[in-house]
Amino acid sequence: MTELRASSDGLRPLTALDDGSGPNLLVVHPGGGDATSWNGVTRHLTDDYRVVRIHRRIYAPGADLALPHSMAVEAADIVAVAGLLDAPVLLVGHSSGAVAALEAALLAPAAFAGLFLYEPPLPTRELIAGAAGAHAHAALDAGDPVEAMRIHMRDTVRMPAETVDAMFADQHVRAAFAAYAPAQIADDEAIDALGVGTDRFANLATPTSLIEGDQSPAHLRERLADLAATLPNARTVTLAGQGHIAHLTAPDTLANAIRDMAEQVLRV
Repeated sequence: MTELRASSDGLRPLTALDDGSGPNLLVVHPGGGDATSWNGVTRHLTDDYRVVRIHRRIYAPGADLALPHSMAVEAADIVAVAGLLDAPVLLVGHSSGAVAALEAALLAPAAFAGLFLYEPPLPTRELIAGAAGAHAHAALDAGDPVEAMRIHMRDTVRMPAETVDAMFADQHVRAAFAAYAPAQIADDEAIDALGVGTDRFANLATPTSLIEGDQSPAHLRERLADLAATLPNARTVTLAGQGHIAHLTAPDTLANAIRDMAEQVLRV
């Protein structure tokens, strides 16, 4: 594995993990972690593909979090890294990383041969965080990042309260969540700042696979369906028995879905 370096503004560098060889997959990881959260999926792909995983600016180790955060910044970062790669490129995004990927595709549609988007939490009919986001931000301001993340998981992601409680009973999980809490809350606010609706994607003709888990929170699947109804060249793939974290629970299944899309759009 090597590391790529790029900059979208000529001032602040960003990095990406570069593994394998072959046609290019550019991965934008979800919130609450960094590029290494996709290690499991990457291992299933690097024999046949070059997998480049962006360390999203706000989640990178030692990140200097500039607020308010903007999805426009993330989009420019993605396009900057894509510029280091030879065409064609399949852009893969997960959760808030999939929202950033969509924004990058709007910014530079010619840069990507296809999109693979795993449950982007778009504010299609209502905000993703809304009042819950304000409560999480207040907890963060009060010096309680664990509670901020508990609110995020329970009221924004809408995981069952008992599941959240079980997760947070583990001190290591609490510590990991707390470390990324400022970035996660900023991420939620950046998504809500995009506004409600999907009309701006109506002319994005890039071939797109929209991925959902049949065990995912209902609102994520509804948001995906709204996006599918708007994009002119999209198909929806449902992962049986999976939720929002198949990169951890079934990395091989998720990798196979990526392969299927890559075989369609990365004809080199």
